[in-house]
This record gives sequence, C-alpha cells and structure tokens, in this order.
Amino acid sequence: MDAIRKQLDVLMGANRNGDVREVNRKYYDRDVCRLYLVGLCPHELFQLTKMDMGPCPKMHSLQLRKEYQEAKAKGVDNYDRDLEDVIDRLIVECDRKINRALKRLEDDDAKAAIAISVSEVTQTPEIDEMSKQIKEKLKEADQYDLEGQTDMKIRVMEVVDELRVKRADKQSMLLLDAFNKDRAALPQPVPNAPALAPLPAVAPDPRIQERINEKLKRAEELGEQGMIDEARKEMDEAEALRKLAPRPEPTGDPTKFTAADVRITDQKLRVCDICGAFLSVYDSDRRLADHFGGKLHLGYMQIREKLAELQEEKNKSRKVDRPDEGRRLVCSAM
Repeated sequence: MDAIRKQLDVLMGANRNGDVREVNRKYYDRDVCRLYLVGLCPHELFQLTKMDMGPCPKMHSLQLRKEYQEAKAKGVDNYDRDLEDVIDRLIVECDRKINRALKRLEDDDAKAAIAISVSEVTQTPEIDEMSKQIKEKLKEADQYDLEGQTDMKIRVMEVVDELRVKRADKQSMLLLDAFNKDRAALPQPVPNAPALAPLPAVAPDPRIQERINEKLKRAEELGEQGMIDEARKEMDEAEALRKLAPRPEPTGDPTKFTAADVRITDQKLRVCDICGAFLSVYDSDRRLADHFGGKLHLGYMQIREKLAELQEEKNKSRKVDRPDEGRRLVCSAM
C-alpha cells in the first residue's frame, strides 16, 4: 500500500486528494519543500531503493510550484541554491562511498581497485542523443504536471521509460566491450599445465565476513518485502565478497598461471563512478543493463546532471551581471 501511495504521489502530487490546508498556503511558507519547487526532491528520487529517505516532511504542491516558478521568472525568488547545496552533499557522500569501496578493494587486490568511468566508456553520439531526448521528455512531463494534465504526463513518462531501457541496453554493450578488453589483460591459463595441489583452507577476514553477513541479512529482508532484484543484488555482492577472502601466496614461477589461478580472478570487481555500485568484469550484458536502468543509478545520474545544470545557470547569470558592474564602475569614475 505504501509503495502504491508513493507512486501516486510522484504522478499526481502528494496533495492529490485536495487537502484544504493548501488553500491558504504560499510557496515561501516554511513548511513547503523548496527542493520540490525547484524541481527535484531527493525524497521522491530514491523511493523504494536502499537510499530511500522516507516521505518528505514538507509539503509538495503542484500549484505552489507553479506559483514559485512564476515568481522566479519575475526575479522575485530563486531557491536554486537550496537544491544545489543538498544534491552537492549527496554527491560528495556518494563519491566518498566510491573511494571507500576502492580502498577496500585495494586491501584485497590492487588490480581490482579501478573505477569504471561510465560517462566516458558509454559516451557516444547515439547515447548523447538519447539522453537529450530523455531530458526534453522529462521537461515536457514536468510541464504537464504543472498544468494538471496527469494523463499526458503518464504517456510522456512511458516514452521516457522506453528511452531509458533502450539507452541502458546500449550502455551495457559498450561497457561489456570495455570489460572484454579488461578480461583479456587478466592471467590466462597455461596449456597442459600440471594441476595444482588444493589450496589449504584459510580463515576468512573477520571484516569481510561481517560484511557478508550484513549483505545476506539485507537480502533476506528485501526478499520478504518482495524486492527480488535488490535481494539478488545483495546476494551477488555477498558472493563476490566471499571470493575476496585472503589466500596463501602461490609458490613457483609467478610469470606462469594455471587454470586454478585464473579462477581466482573470476569475480574481478570494478566500481561504478556514478552511483558507487560494484560491477564485475564477468557480468552479463543483461545484468549491466539492469544496473544502468536501475533506479539508484538513474537517481545519481539525475542529481549529477541537475547539479551541473544549476552551476551552468549560475555561471550564466554571473556573466550577465558583470557587464552592468563594469558600466557602473565607468560611470562612477566619470
């Protein structure tokens, strides 16, 4: 029921039932969400993900949002800085998570500590065009939202979903190609090499084992909530962590590798530099597509794009103001 309510809030607004309290509200009231007025409230962005912040404690109103945008167009108010500060903190925290993930991987395998530059690996004219279309459609949906045309908004969002799926499929194939090249650099088995004796059992690192237990517990909780994809992801990450357990240093010629050595590299992990998720160079195209189309990855992509957009608008406004300042200085000197 909560999930349905959240989806209705996204499509029709939290005040879809006509709350009478809105009648006397002004967009600048303290209990009105400024982030929503600007166009992006993180409480809505990460719903039903592990980054879910819960319901926004402040009011979301389409009518007040429309009034704010009209006031902003007249130069009365501008809450862009409020949103910029919030999403900047989210990005800083995400980047810290990425750095922590890289550090953890470095402790186990220095070669695994590589951040995949998704924006570079998956950047092609075709992908850029799809992203441009998605942005335009989202603005179109936002306008229908302000006009109260819910049916039209739903239709546009269906187109957005289709474009996102198509883009995710293209991105997954590009990243898969990069991973194929990455795998080619990994140790390859020596033909007709003698079989190695079984490796002695090694006690798992307590820190890694604790993280494995946490992931398994989280997977069980997600499974009980019906969030199968998220639960499966936690299970996969737990399995990947198991493979990071320390092992005895191999004896013999380090330049020669057997099939047993190659199996150790089967779960070489990489870190997505957009959302911080773990990826494996052996992931399938379907799994990579699920990652690119996932709500968490899309959410972080959206706030990074929004931050760049806000900063660009701020820089433009500064350039517009500077000529006036220069003229005022000249006049005062005369």
